[in-house]
Amino acid sequence: MIDAVVFDLDGVVVDTEQVWDEVREQLARERGGRWHDRAQRDMMGMSSTEWSTYMSDVIGLAEPPEEINREVVSRLATRYRRHLPAIPGASEAVARLAARWPLGLASSSNRELIYLVLELLSVKDLFAAMVSSEEVARGKPAPDVYLEAAHRLGVDPAKTAAVEDSHNGILAAKAAGMRVLAIPNSHFPPDEDAVREADAVLGSLAELTAEAVEPR
Repeated sequence: MIDAVVFDLDGVVVDTEQVWDEVREQLARERGGRWHDRAQRDMMGMSSTEWSTYMSDVIGLAEPPEEINREVVSRLATRYRRHLPAIPGASEAVARLAARWPLGLASSSNRELIYLVLELLSVKDLFAAMVSSEEVARGKPAPDVYLEAAHRLGVDPAKTAAVEDSHNGILAAKAAGMRVLAIPNSHFPPDEDAVREADAVLGSLAELTAEAVEPR
């Protein structure tokens, strides 16, 4: 029996994984960093503390992680306000599941970006709990953000479904003991070993129905 559903944000509700990639790469090149092909994959799922430290230590930006974090978040917020790349059917899918279950959100995005996205989509009030990985000890693939979301919802993780798109996100939700519904990210697809960990693999948000969450 499923008692709640927890959504990821980037790659599930909004098509923003590549926007994060573009913003961080642009900043790295502007500031003389050493960008490389695996940088986005390495940082996907990291908390803001983790990825900003990565940008400093591995990419080689001279600014302290806190400043890197502020600049990236500021640039992303500006882009979101100008054009939010909502995934088709996102608002409808959220509303569809909110009609049956309490919803949580477990995201690697900074809290201010989470609020901004949900407000722009007019779905903020449909979420009973929102957790950013900057609020927990470890980012994805550690289960911390999902476990905290379940805690705030007051539900057992084993009776919770998670909707994910990325390699680290799928592993995080699975490690939390949740039923995982994967909608693989088309820009940065999860490896097959992560996809195999999912309990169900969907082609799009249109397939995210009550029956998919809790098969009869």
